[in-house]
Amino acid sequence: MSKSKIWYFENFNIFEGFSQEQLLEIANQTAMKSVSKGEYIYFLNEMSDKIYLLKEGSIKIGTYTDDGREVVKAELRQGELFGEMALTDEGIRQDFAQALEKVKYCIFDLAMIDKMVETNPKLSLKITKIVGFRLRKVENKLADLVFKDARTRIVDFLKDQASQYGKPIGTETLIWNKLTHKDIASLTATSRQTVTTILNDLRTKNMIYFDRKRILIRDLENLV
Repeated sequence: MSKSKIWYFENFNIFEGFSQEQLLEIANQTAMKSVSKGEYIYFLNEMSDKIYLLKEGSIKIGTYTDDGREVVKAELRQGELFGEMALTDEGIRQDFAQALEKVKYCIFDLAMIDKMVETNPKLSLKITKIVGFRLRKVENKLADLVFKDARTRIVDFLKDQASQYGKPIGTETLIWNKLTHKDIASLTATSRQTVTTILNDLRTKNMIYFDRKRILIRDLENLV
């Protein structure tokens, strides 16, 4: 088990600068768990006292409106930290984390994070950058609601997914997609019907191809 953890740690940038001995100590003091598609890693209103590293698979971070509607805030994939608001003395979770497929993840309590930062002060800066990046994405999403129409928001979502997770295949870009149209609608502040209509229009114009598991962008630069 420890060797498996160390392999993950060695291959994720956030652990750059830690020695083999330090990684072994971290591995021995952290738990690695797995959940199946649809299961929750943590819930809304749960105590916010741990952060997590996603080792395999993908998850969504979301919350609920007052009338019970689900709002997806982010999709995260292998190698990303989540639950990081625990470091800001959040107290109670303001969101949930749910598996989009079978996932493996590692759990760090706050005492372990403090110890890791003492060992490698650069880790604090990396975590701060992650928090800042996600806050900027929220701000950008709010700005998009004011200045961009639904089609532009959905196209920008596809471009963002391609930038983060896309794999070039000749002149095309392949994205392995775990999100439903409902999830994409939540992320782009549109409706599921609007997402379906716009994706179908893009497919009809041969700008993209998609099925339940993948999206293929024909020409990323000319996707509009």
